[in-house]
Amino acid sequence: MSETQRAVDTPVPPRESAPPTEREFAGYQRLVYREAGIWLSEAKKALLVGRVSRRLRELGGLSFGAYLRRVEEDEAERVRLLDALCTHETHFFREPRHFELLEREVLPRWRESGDTGSGEGRRVRVWSAGCSSGEEPFSLAMVLRHHLPAEEGWDIHILATDLSTRVLERARQALWPVDKAEEIPRSYLRSYMLRGVGSQEGKMKAGPELRSLVRFQRVNLNDGQGVVGRFELIFCRNVLIYFDTASKTRAVERLLSHLSPHGLLFLGHSESLTGPGWGVRTVIPTVYAPRPLTREATRRG
Repeated sequence: MSETQRAVDTPVPPRESAPPTEREFAGYQRLVYREAGIWLSEAKKALLVGRVSRRLRELGGLSFGAYLRRVEEDEAERVRLLDALCTHETHFFREPRHFELLEREVLPRWRESGDTGSGEGRRVRVWSAGCSSGEEPFSLAMVLRHHLPAEEGWDIHILATDLSTRVLERARQALWPVDKAEEIPRSYLRSYMLRGVGSQEGKMKAGPELRSLVRFQRVNLNDGQGVVGRFELIFCRNVLIYFDTASKTRAVERLLSHLSPHGLLFLGHSESLTGPGWGVRTVIPTVYAPRPLTREATRRG
C-alpha cells in the first residue's frame, strides 16, 4: 500500500468545536432553565463546554450553535443534554443526622404504634427525589427494612426519581464499586449487600429483598409530572441548590403537595425553608414537617 493510500484510508478525527458565542450560551441558558428550572450562570459556561464537547465530537464535530438548534427540535437529544449537565455526587448514608433521626426517633415510634400516623396503617411510601446512582434510596431501604420488618406486616414502597435517564439506568442495576462498602454500617452490609465474584469481582450489589422495595422513574421537578399520591418521607437533598428562587419555589410546592400530613421532608445541609409561608415547622435543621391546621383554618377549609 502506498503512502498516499494510507493517508486517504486513515480516518480523520472530528475537529474540536469552537466555544459557544455569548448568544449561543444565552440560548443554552434559556433552554436548560425552561426544561429543568436550572439556571446556568456565566461561571457554568466551562462546565457546559466540557460536558457537551464529547457529544459534539460523536456527532462529527457539530458546532455549539448547530447542536442548540438540534436539541430545540429533538426531545431525545434534549434529555441527553440535561443528562450531561446534571451533577451526580452522592454517597450511602449521606448526612448522618437524617438517618439518626429516623433510627432513633421516627421509625421506633412508628413500630411501637404500629402506624405511621398517616392513615395508611403499616404502609410506608418514600420518595427519593434526585436519587442519582441509587445510594440514597438503597440506604433508606436498608434502614426501613431493618426497623419495619415484613414479618410484622410493614409494606414499604420507595420511589426513586431523577432528571437523568443515564444515571437512573445505573441506579436500577443496584451495582457499585466494592469501595463503597466503607460508607455502609457493617450490620447492614452483611444483611443486605452481595459481594461480586468472577466477572463482578470488585463490585457489590443490593440483595433482592432491597431491590424489590425500590422503583425508579424519570421525574423532572420543574414540571412535577408523573408522581402520584402522598409520601410519609420525602428526601430531596442537594437538588434545590441548583435552582433560582422561582424554580425552588415551584419545586418545594410540588414536594409539599405530595407530603403526608404526618410526613417529613428532608433537604440538603445547605438548603432551608424559611418564613411562615411554607406551612412547615422545623424538626431538626433541614428536616421539616407540615404545621398542624388550626381550628380557624379547619373551619375555613
